[in-house]
Amino acid sequence: MDDQASTDEQVTAPLGNFPEVRLAVDAVAELAGPVAEALKQWDAELARSVRYVDTDPELADTAVFCAAYDVAVEASANCVVVAAKRGGETTLAAGVVLATTRLDVNKAVRGHLGARKASFAPMDTAVGESGMEYGGITPVGLPAHWPLLIDAAVAATPWVLIGSGRRRGKLILPGSALAALPGAQVLDGLAG
Repeated sequence: MDDQASTDEQVTAPLGNFPEVRLAVDAVAELAGPVAEALKQWDAELARSVRYVDTDPELADTAVFCAAYDVAVEASANCVVVAAKRGGETTLAAGVVLATTRLDVNKAVRGHLGARKASFAPMDTAVGESGMEYGGITPVGLPAHWPLLIDAAVAATPWVLIGSGRRRGKLILPGSALAALPGAQVLDGLAG
């Protein structure tokens, strides 16, 4: 048995019930390109804290997913791509909130970004600019110039489940790891 196989066998998920769990760094072929590249750039210890769980893409929507894989909704987070407009310019940003809440785009995001108007980015823009699949967009691997706003409740969650960049599969990692992403800003009141 090689070292890789023995490592994979010892990996467990800190939440949920998944048939296949691997270290995300050992599953880069299953991740969207930007996510895999981002993990390669992380501190080795931090990167090894990230788990990849293989899941059915037909069960990707939060409520269905949580029921199918025995995950508490409070341990699941959503990454939302926002288009903020000011003075004729549009800035894309991402907001990460627990699945039990909604991203406060109109007040919290718009105010923090100093935008005149903010709204959910169109699907084709979110997918095209992130390099990830709709329904699987994750804060790991987003373009470095995007503001990355993380709700304080997400950062405080011991283990949080988020997208993998694809509809198939999810990542499980400490909320503190999301707060450590390049450019991440942890904010109180980001969720409504």
